[in-house]
Amino acid sequence: MNIKVATLIAAAVMAVSAADAQVSLDSCRHMALANNNNIKISAEKIRAAGYKKQEAFAAYLPAIDFAGGYLRNQKDISLLGSDQLLPTKSFNPATGTYDFNLVIGPDGKPVMTPDGQYIPSTVAYIPKDALTFDIKNVFFGAVTLTQPVYMGGKIVALNKIASYNTELQQALRDNDADNVVTAVDAAYWQVVSLKAKQRLATSYVALLDTLHSNVNSMVKEGVATKSDLLAVAVKLNQAQVDLTKVENGLSLSRMALAQLCGQPIDQPMILADEDRETLSIKDSDDYSTIYSMEDVYADRDDVKALELAVKIYEQKEKVVLSEMLPNVALMGAYSFSNPNMFNGFEKKFNGMFSVGAVVKIPIWHWGGDYAKVKSAKSDLAIRRLELDDAKDKIRLQTSQASFKMEEAKRSFRTATVNLDNANENLRQAQLGFKEGVLTPEKVMEAQTAWLKANSEQIDSEIDLHLCQIYLAKALGRLKY
Repeated sequence: MNIKVATLIAAAVMAVSAADAQVSLDSCRHMALANNNNIKISAEKIRAAGYKKQEAFAAYLPAIDFAGGYLRNQKDISLLGSDQLLPTKSFNPATGTYDFNLVIGPDGKPVMTPDGQYIPSTVAYIPKDALTFDIKNVFFGAVTLTQPVYMGGKIVALNKIASYNTELQQALRDNDADNVVTAVDAAYWQVVSLKAKQRLATSYVALLDTLHSNVNSMVKEGVATKSDLLAVAVKLNQAQVDLTKVENGLSLSRMALAQLCGQPIDQPMILADEDRETLSIKDSDDYSTIYSMEDVYADRDDVKALELAVKIYEQKEKVVLSEMLPNVALMGAYSFSNPNMFNGFEKKFNGMFSVGAVVKIPIWHWGGDYAKVKSAKSDLAIRRLELDDAKDKIRLQTSQASFKMEEAKRSFRTATVNLDNANENLRQAQLGFKEGVLTPEKVMEAQTAWLKANSEQIDSEIDLHLCQIYLAKALGRLKY
């Protein structure tokens, strides 16, 4: 049964105070759905799944990032270890080339040092400080743009996983709602049943009390014995004890129902059906047990959840497989720093744009990737086996619910006939007792049979209601 989030919000508005008015079955269901913590948790999981779906879709789009930093360095950087003297050259018109300026000896040849080096006549002086740069405070940063082109199918698979997960959480929420409604219905009809049995027990006490009064009068007149009176008194006392037990059970059942509905357990919940003489049972033939298992599988939320789990693990297998395929992405960046080296050494911000592509091709990981793929295949096989096992159990569950429904129909018809017979039997016994042809024991036997027939009638009515609910839940047709 599909339950929308809006339904749960509306349910809180529709819920009425149990202390102010009679509460119908639908009101109990609404209050339970609005106040049940599992339903609230499921709603949050659906919301979280929606956010994950948005997150997965964002992977299709380019990612823009900024990174920056600051460094405080202890020392400056120098390209020279000390002051430098560099030899110079002059243009030689005779050769058309540049020649080193060297010291010329009296013989007209360049003078050489003892170690065989020429002595320059002129030098260029480069002080160390001229190539020493201040890098004590460095600022840097970059703005990057990354656009995935091909990720081995990972992004597509992750988007499908996110979509399936949203549907999975909705199916689980609906399954939780079915469980809540089933529990509320069982508690509701338990209260109705005990209230009917309370009325029955009260009527039975009244019958025995009247019989006790009549037998007491007969003892005084000498037409009955004290033994007859004691037998009736014992029955009366036992009936009063049973009435007390029923009343205590009724109070506890009201508390249990209030707890399921999220209401204070110290406030009595007066139910709309509890004071009815009959429970408006439809003809038992209206409860059909004809179904198709394929339709059942399609309607069951737990089966939907397991089927979605299989789909999710199919995509997880593709995600693992994508790690063995090439990955391609386009990149663009603007990087900057202060100081910068783009135009000499400048202590100001300057930067540049750059574009490129990144390709990652897995080559050899010593079989680790293959092991991941095999593990993913095993996980998928497990989910498929769980689905098959669940279908087998659901087939058995629906068969059992169907058999119990047929049994409840027969029991209801039988109980109805027995009740009519018990009513007539009691009437005849009371008439015979008044005319003096039947003993008090016979009347008490008729009363006991009447009590049993009424109790079985109540049980059969409630059982028919509950079997209908359990069958509808088993078939995935629970409507609320």
